[in-house]
Amino acid sequence: MKVSVVYALPKEQVWLPVDVDDDATVLSAIHLSNILDVFPDINLQQQKVGVFGKVSSLDAALKEGDRVEIYRPLIWHPDEDDDDDDD
Repeated sequence: MKVSVVYALPKEQVWLPVDVDDDATVLSAIHLSNILDVFPDINLQQQKVGVFGKVSSLDAALKEGDRVEIYRPLIWHPDEDDDDDDD
């Protein structure tokens, strides 16, 4: 069956179509996509994953046409110039 694996960075988005077995899981689709080779900084032990915008486990079963999403951490870092002092 056909699914896709997606990952988005601020300046780069990747959408990889993948053919998987009928008993495929989120994790197996991620491995078959080779996205971990393209983005070695992805840490599946820390980053959440989901299907069509809904967080799921790595062992969740997939259906035809599912979009597996790897979510990057959302961390705000203030700019050096971002200062609340109005001196």
